[in-house]
Amino acid sequence: MNPPGSLRLIALRSACFALAPADSARRSANSMALTTLAHSDEKRKSGRLDPEASAANSPGTLGIATTVMFRPPAAPSTLKIHVPLRHRMPRAIAICAVLLLGLRLSAVDAPPIYDVVVYGDSSAAVTAAIAAKRDGRSVIFVNPTGFLGGMSASGLGASDFLGRRHTFGGIASEFYDAIAAAYSEKYIRSFEPHVGRRVFDKMIADAGVAVVFHEQLDRTPGKGVVMDGKRITAFSTLSGKTYRGRMFIDATYVGDLLAAAGVSYRVGREAESQYGEDMAGVRRGDTKPRVHYTQRDKDHFIKNVDPYVAPGQPASGLLPYVFRIEGLANGQGDRKIQAYNYRVCLTTDPVLRIPIGKPAGYREIDHELLLRNFEAGDDRLPALIEPLAGQGSKVDWNNMHAVGSDLPGANWDYPEATYERRRAIEQEHEVYIRGFLWTLAHSPRVPAAIRAKVGAYGLAKDEFADNGGWPWMIYIREARRMVTDYVMTQHDCEGKRTAPDAVGLGSFGMDSHMVQHFVSEQGYVLGDGVIWRVPPQPYGISYRSIVPRRGECENLLSPVCVGATHVAHGSIRMEPVFMALGQSAALAAGVALDRNTGVQDVAYPLLRERLLAAKQVLQP
Repeated sequence: MNPPGSLRLIALRSACFALAPADSARRSANSMALTTLAHSDEKRKSGRLDPEASAANSPGTLGIATTVMFRPPAAPSTLKIHVPLRHRMPRAIAICAVLLLGLRLSAVDAPPIYDVVVYGDSSAAVTAAIAAKRDGRSVIFVNPTGFLGGMSASGLGASDFLGRRHTFGGIASEFYDAIAAAYSEKYIRSFEPHVGRRVFDKMIADAGVAVVFHEQLDRTPGKGVVMDGKRITAFSTLSGKTYRGRMFIDATYVGDLLAAAGVSYRVGREAESQYGEDMAGVRRGDTKPRVHYTQRDKDHFIKNVDPYVAPGQPASGLLPYVFRIEGLANGQGDRKIQAYNYRVCLTTDPVLRIPIGKPAGYREIDHELLLRNFEAGDDRLPALIEPLAGQGSKVDWNNMHAVGSDLPGANWDYPEATYERRRAIEQEHEVYIRGFLWTLAHSPRVPAAIRAKVGAYGLAKDEFADNGGWPWMIYIREARRMVTDYVMTQHDCEGKRTAPDAVGLGSFGMDSHMVQHFVSEQGYVLGDGVIWRVPPQPYGISYRSIVPRRGECENLLSPVCVGATHVAHGSIRMEPVFMALGQSAALAAGVALDRNTGVQDVAYPLLRERLLAAKQVLQP
């Protein structure tokens, strides 16, 4: 099959021959065309018309291809002109030359075809782009946000790897080494957001990766992603730009590209019966013993809290973010996901501290559950506060206990929502968390010791300075998950099954935050969805879990929305793991390119050899 450019060239040649009626004329036209093409080749080689050079030097200029066509001026339709044959010949030759030159200029103006196109907002997107570039591939990094690094640069400073630093190597290890060096230390787990961003920026610059920012995928069905059979050939963004490639990596937290390419995925929790996982599905907080949770009463209600707007009066309705669910039983599957929040960076340093005021749109009733929980006798500080390296007395403020900075139930539609709806969900979370912090610091219904402690904190003005100290990105703990030929499950995490084609290691606990607050049969508020169990040892993550199942898209990999159950994803979803899988995805794309195969047919022995050469860690 001829590519479109070849078909256009054939058509133009036919037109030229039709204009030249004699053999000698055809020879002359061909000679002129070859001279014109050679002249264009000289320009291209000198860099003046080189599409690759243009792409590398001006990544922001990539756009929908525009065809430059040259047409001779037409004679008036009412004027008859007789042109002798000897005069027609030069005219035919000139027309052919101009048309062929126009074809070459059109090819130059078209968006270049990259070996690897990385679309992503995560730390995995950074490592994938760097790995592809180091592997000798032409690569473009299309970023829907305005910064690099995802959550590792947007507030998640307390990295979750439980001290198991040996479980990842490669570019992920380079990142954490650079973080430690920034503080003149040998080992750092918790770092300031701006340091994370600075390290990512330098790594991308050192690798020479071209990045375009604020480029969101056009998710219009049948428009944003162009497929040729089972392969993506290009995708377009809301700005109107088009990005063409041979291999694509979806390194977003939500999996928009894979969904648009028709890859199978699921949202929510599998039933316990689907994979035989005793932590799957609904997990009520009143379960005793809690085999699905090994941290006693942390993150659970320990007092009876009334769920109704008017206490004791069901007719008054339920408090915000409390649900009535009849027949809620452990192990049931659903489409609900664990809660999101913002990982705010707070400080007690008076020089850096931005006081947290009452936000616009604040409603005390949105925090009534929190206040009633205090009044019922739960006087625990509802926060996991992790100190960050540096001199600014900064902390990573995270959710903890029954009612914290998470907002269960407000994010269930986020993974598949429109961009506008996602912005609304993010705004709802921001107003809630700002109001939560203000309430803790000012409400007389909060224990005095907690008021004093929280009141000493404020946003750090040297973090996210262009956003008033507020993180750029909401913490998307879970969204879409691919349905793959090898689905990672609780059994992999617990060592009861071993993937023979590991491309990275997981080690963190199988961890899910609250999914929902609900009314128990006794008329009190309970939590559902909190799970925690630590794997006995690190475990391998299957290559087949980062590629679509056979029969689906053949040139796409996803190192974030991996094929895993809700339970297994709770362990895999850590930033160091995403970084490792991003690098592995890029090297797998390189193998597929070298062997001219789909990603499902990549030979694992060859991939493993390349991963080890890149210092990836593939076994405990």
